[in-house]
Amino acid sequence: MVTMDRLLTVEEVADALGTTVRFPRRLIEERRITFVKVGRHVRIPESVVSSYVAEHTVQPARIRRASLRRAA
Repeated sequence: MVTMDRLLTVEEVADALGTTVRFPRRLIEERRITFVKVGRHVRIPESVVSSYVAEHTVQPARIRRASLRRAA
């Protein structure tokens, strides 16, 4: 069974990501994000946006104590 996810407009996705509309449109054009065609309109499931953010989140690097020492 498929659960219905809220479908977002390109403008809503751009707002959620804090980018311009051009960025989600490029993701769609390059087929880097899942989208739904509703007639001539393009919609992106909310869960896809969450997954995209999770996949592209970079964790901070751990700094080793030895690397903090300065060379004499």
